[in-house]
Amino acid sequence: MSRILIIAEHDGQRLDPATAKTLTGARQMGIADIDVVVFAASAAEVARQAAALEGVSRVLTVEGEDFAHPLAARIAPEIVAMANEYSHVLAPSTTFGKDLLPRAAALMGVNQVSDIMEVIDARSFKRPIYAGNAIVTVKVPESCKVVATVRTASYAAAAEGGSATIESREAQAANPGHTRFVKVEGSEGDGPDLASAPVVVSGGRALGSSENFAIIYSLAKSLGAAVGASRAAVDAGYVPNELQVGQTGKIIAPDLYFAIGISGAIQHLTGIKDAGTIVAINKDAEAPIFEVADIGLVGDLFEIVPQLEKAISQ
Repeated sequence: MSRILIIAEHDGQRLDPATAKTLTGARQMGIADIDVVVFAASAAEVARQAAALEGVSRVLTVEGEDFAHPLAARIAPEIVAMANEYSHVLAPSTTFGKDLLPRAAALMGVNQVSDIMEVIDARSFKRPIYAGNAIVTVKVPESCKVVATVRTASYAAAAEGGSATIESREAQAANPGHTRFVKVEGSEGDGPDLASAPVVVSGGRALGSSENFAIIYSLAKSLGAAVGASRAAVDAGYVPNELQVGQTGKIIAPDLYFAIGISGAIQHLTGIKDAGTIVAINKDAEAPIFEVADIGLVGDLFEIVPQLEKAISQ
């Protein structure tokens, strides 16, 4: 029997948009029965949000203090215990999914498919390789379970309007006990989430310092946008690495992307290839970023950005 299980990503109160995007990819596989499982200390609110997504058949909740934090070592054995009911096990291709599903796939003894960007059929998919410079088609044998992460930048979030049933399940696997949650470290900010924001303003090494990066934060605030950065800016210590956009950072698909003082190395372009409109500001007219930009401004970013922010405020 063909049935899909999606592992929900959430923060304990809010279902991450990456889950709704994974659902969109799952629905293209032509399998009607799609379940979402929520692992949490208290799953009621997240389950309600998942049940409201169009296309979800059931929402399963597995509650317990073991699941207060999304530890792959704890959740993976539970996925394996549930997997016999399913032909497909999916998760978003985010930090969460990339941490969890390889471990679950290894426990099942199957190969994982990473970064599904296009669904051909229920067992055939396209995924990027070589920093997005090539696309490969992969097919999972009929004898194997499909365990895969879905590239969220390639799919729109599923709409609300569903009314799935919610069922409680008991944890089936023992806590392996060798991994424990200590703490989460990250920058504190009240702006939109970089991974899902519709507008992103990113700065590069040309900013010159962490102090100068203030103009990026200021422009982003005026636009209600998230802040991102190139790897060069992160490596230089201007901003923390959770703001990095690109092959080794976050792969994003905002409606509007500002690349300010970013030259446009292929690794960065990999992270923004699905953006709707790209605006580039750089004093180097030959910068590679202009080859992909929809709108390009050649000039000093320290002059252009304040003018742009002033125009927006007016």
